[in-house]
Order: sequence, then C-alpha cells, then structure tokens
Amino acid sequence: MALSRLERAQIWLLKAVTEVLVIVFRFFSPRRPALSGKKLPPVRNPLLLMSATQLAKKIRRKQVSSVEVVQAYIDRIQEVNPFVNAVVKDRFAAALQEAAQVDKLIEEETGGEEVLEDRLPLLGVPLSVKESYALQGMPFTTGLVSRRGIVATVDAPPVALLKRAGAIPLGVTNTSELCMWYESHNHIYGITNNPYDLERIPGGSSGGEGSILGAAGSVIGVGSDIGGSIRMPCFFNGIFGHKTTPGVVSCENQYPPSSGRQEEYLSSGPMCRYAEDLLPMLKIMAGPRVDMLSLNTKVDLKKLRFFTIPHDGGSPLITPVSKELVDIQRKVAERLEADLGVKVQEVHFPELRYSFQIWDTYMVLPDKEGKPPQMFAELMGEPGRPAWPLWELLKWMIGRSDHTLAAIAVGLIEMTRMSKTPSSIIQMKEKLQKEVDELLGADGVFLYPSHPKVAPKHHHPLLRPFDFSYTGIINMLGLPVTQCPLGVGEEGLPLGVQVVAGKLQDHLTLAVALHLEKTFGGWKDPGAN
Repeated sequence: MALSRLERAQIWLLKAVTEVLVIVFRFFSPRRPALSGKKLPPVRNPLLLMSATQLAKKIRRKQVSSVEVVQAYIDRIQEVNPFVNAVVKDRFAAALQEAAQVDKLIEEETGGEEVLEDRLPLLGVPLSVKESYALQGMPFTTGLVSRRGIVATVDAPPVALLKRAGAIPLGVTNTSELCMWYESHNHIYGITNNPYDLERIPGGSSGGEGSILGAAGSVIGVGSDIGGSIRMPCFFNGIFGHKTTPGVVSCENQYPPSSGRQEEYLSSGPMCRYAEDLLPMLKIMAGPRVDMLSLNTKVDLKKLRFFTIPHDGGSPLITPVSKELVDIQRKVAERLEADLGVKVQEVHFPELRYSFQIWDTYMVLPDKEGKPPQMFAELMGEPGRPAWPLWELLKWMIGRSDHTLAAIAVGLIEMTRMSKTPSSIIQMKEKLQKEVDELLGADGVFLYPSHPKVAPKHHHPLLRPFDFSYTGIINMLGLPVTQCPLGVGEEGLPLGVQVVAGKLQDHLTLAVALHLEKTFGGWKDPGAN
C-alpha cells in the first residue's frame, strides 16, 4: 500500500529533524570520560550464578541463608555499580533486616518446605525494581528533574505481589527520561552503561534493570514495555525478558501513567538472567488475572508451528538488520529444525516496512470517550505548563535545560505528527493484525529480530531514533514475546532474538526460551575472559 504525498513528506521531516539534532549534539555535547579498556570484574561468588528458583529452594532447605544471598548481591552491586551506574538508590540495610526475618521464619516454620514453596515461592530472593515503578519509600521520578524528591508511598501491584511471594527489593534502577527513549539517561541520575562494553548503551527505558541484571548485580527484576522497553535492554545486556499479553499484569502505579489507548499496548513483565525464572515470576506478577494465561499447560515444542521473519522488508527510516543478527536468527531456525524435527517457515509481511508509522499513529489514538493521550511535552513540563521543545533545545545548547536531548527530540518529533489520523496507516495495521493472528493461531511462534544492530555506542540512538520499531510493532499487535539471549558476537556484545506467539499464548514463548537457553547457553558473564 503506497503512502500519500503528505505521509512521504512526514518521513522527510522526521529525517530532517533527526539530522539537525545530530548536528546540534555533536557540536554542543560535553565529552564524557573515556571508558574504553575498562572491564567489569568477573563473578566470583557461586551464589551469583544460580537462578532465583534454585536460590529459593536452597534458602527453604537451609542450605544457604537469605542473609548470605542478599549480602552476596549487595557486594556485587557495590563492586559493579561504579562502572555501570544502574542502581540509583539502594535499600541495603532494610534488605538485610528483611533477609534476617526470612531466616528466622524458616527456622520457626513447622509445615515443611512444601508449605513455604506454595505460599512464598521467592522467599529470601533479592529483587531489583525499575525506578518508574512505585516501590514504597523509594524515589519515584522516572528521571524527570521536576519530580526530584518524590518518593513512592505504595508499591505498584507487580512489585507488591513479588514482595508478598517473599522477594526482597535491593533498590531501584535507572530509566530514560519519562521512559520514552531507548538509552537510559536523565539529569537526576546520569547515564547507565552496558556491562559488556561501558561505552555502549544498556537500552531503555528499563536500561538500569538490564544493566544490573547483565552485570550479575541482580537475579530477577521487573520492567515495563510500550515500545520495547523490556526487550531492548534484555537484548543489549544478554538476559531474558518477557513482554506479556497486555491486560494480564497490572500497570498501575507506574509513571508516567498510560492515557488514550496506550493501556492496550503497555505491558509489565519479568526480566532475569535464567529462563527458568520467567514462568514463576509471571505466575506471581499476573496475580488475580493469572488464569487468563495457560501457564500450567505443558508445551510440546515438537507440536508447535514455527516461522521466521528475518527483517521488516526495508523501511526508509530504520537501519537494515546486520548480517551478524540475520545469521544468528538463521542458526536458531536451523537448530529448532534439527532438535525438534519441525519445519521453520520463512514469511514476510510488507506492512512491517511501516512499523514506526503504525506505532506512532496508534500511540496517539484517543480512548473510547474520545480523549487523546497526554502529550509528551505536557509530561516534560509537569507540574507546570507544557514544555516548548524548541525553547528547551536552545537552553540545552547552552547547558541550561533540565531535559536530555533525547527527551527534547521526542518532543520535536511529536510536533511533526499530522493532525488527522492517516487512514492508510490504520488500514495497514488492521491488515497486518489479521494476517499475523491467522498465522499464529493458538500453536504458532515466530522469530523476529530484536533490533537492527547489537548495542549501539552512547548517544548513537539519536542517529537512528526509529530503530526501536522492531520491538514497537509487537506492542501494537498486542502479542506476547520473550527476548532470548544467544551468546555474544564478534565484538563481544550479546546477540538475541524475539520469540513471538499469539495473544494469551505466553506459555509457548516461555517454553521456547528454555530450549534456546539450553541450546545457546543463555547469559554470559561480561567480566569473564
């Protein structure tokens, strides 16, 4: 389906805005200290190399104390956080007190291990939390300077459920400003680094989570995702993450809140280093809606239908997928065929070329009452008047803006949107939705690139701001997807792939993730030789 002249003009304008921002950044940006050559120390404590599931079992059986586990993770955070700047506020003293209470509870428990496992499946296991989630007593700013000093008074529902299951929060982790960029940088906490290469990004907006998990400073964490904010950090940091079918895991008490129709595309989900932790975490985080999913259904991978989509067809706005990532996705397909005796069929959807336009159009659709979503410039200006992105750009050039250039860029891109919803984009999305839903059914899974490239260098997303569309389009289709690590590539950076299934078929992608971990080795210690 061809785009109209107006829509082609919008593409030209988007490119022009991007090029201007890159020129401005290169001319005015302060230089960061060189980090090349610096490397994270390797993991030495064996407790850091166990899944949350294994740790919980050992704690219940008194083979290790919760205090020992929590202290091991505190020590690791203190060791690596000066390198990665991922944990922006800790609660170590409170966590050790809670761990001591766990150990006392286990000593006094008379019902046996089974009772504890059923009632408190994560008892004594440490947890990290994205700062945009409310965690009682912790900062709740989402990197917005005007929110500095705001502290959460309650727990977001997924966090509360994990705590109720016995998990112990260690602290909160960095995000991009207002969670709308794929580099985690803001003017409250600064910039977060990738544990595999400190000069590269950890992704966003759950980049602090991805970084500290990839650095082995946490074993499980929680993220949110409306355009890839779980999956890009998981990809760039070599860990597992799951974007759930929307509407299953509560997204309440996060900032910024969703508006318009955004709740249809926003998901909360687990992030972790070991695939076996995804399922128990999701069972807990789903809470009262867990029965919407078939998480107790045993999956026979040999009976699934597998597909692979190697690229989006060539969008003029998006970087082509690198040969390295095309090759690893092909290897995944080949291994699935060899291991399971299935046929992985390559398919293509022409509408994927317009992934960014679809994402951008649907993000601003009004709700059922006709109320449009809150503009990004309004969020930037809260609690006062909306920010004026052009004015903020001028202030940024002389070092006087409270906002990052990335946030200003989002505000400027917002100004290029057409006032009238383009009907051609709506038609494309509806056609794509129908075709994908029919392809997947209740037993289909497809592979799709997580991003066109491995983790970019810091600030390089300004050069290619629309590359997130490889993850963003899955949000618009409302599908569950698990991000799976596939080892490291030529530059020592994590490789990975998205595994996508039909709506409410989350259990299928989680089962595939377990298989891929066994096949490709899962998470790799970034400090190892």
